[in-house]
Amino acid sequence: MQLFATNLRKRAEELGISNAEVARRAGLSERRYGNYVSGRREPDLTTLVRIAAVLATTPNDLLSGDNAPIGRQDNVARQRAIAALAVLPDDDLERVAVMVEALATRRI
Repeated sequence: MQLFATNLRKRAEELGISNAEVARRAGLSERRYGNYVSGRREPDLTTLVRIAAVLATTPNDLLSGDNAPIGRQDNVARQRAIAALAVLPDDDLERVAVMVEALATRRI
């Protein structure tokens, strides 16, 4: 259980987001998420998958014991964007897609 808690803290730190923000994005109370981060409790499978999506990683990465960086090897800004996009509702995601496309065409 402690390994999972350590990996939660490590991944949030890699992304530069607080435990409170992870909890909010995953639809959990801060207290409930705090129990996971402290190692007092473990989430059910559905909650684990939601937390992994918020942290832009996989449940396996959160549960594994290797010392490799958690998540993909993209740059941190890309990982943070992916983590934030994973929890947006469809209408907000559409707006973000339009903005990103506008930025991408500006660079061409």
